[in-house]
Amino acid sequence: MAYLHHTSFAIGVLGVLVIVYGVVIGVLRCVRTEVHALRGRNVDADRKHLRHSLGYYLLLGLEFLIAADIIDTLMKPSRDDLIVLGGMVLIRTVISYSLNAELKSGPKAEAG
Repeated sequence: MAYLHHTSFAIGVLGVLVIVYGVVIGVLRCVRTEVHALRGRNVDADRKHLRHSLGYYLLLGLEFLIAADIIDTLMKPSRDDLIVLGGMVLIRTVISYSLNAELKSGPKAEAG
């Protein structure tokens, strides 16, 4: 059972690292885009791409965190733990669904 705890922890850390990586890349791209905007360049497409990229990393990180929570609950399936897991999965699923819907609508909005 200890290996499952370590696996769950590693997956959770991976999820956090994916989100942090996406945010760092997003901040760097945002600064670069805004510098270009100050120089008079049209950056609308760059901003849309930045938003799409950040949403992708957030969505991927949330999926890893959900997987870690599921593994944790499988190790100690009490009723209270299942209720807490259900709430966390529900909240994260709603966030994931919203981000995924926005990511899918992103390229269509750029083409139109």
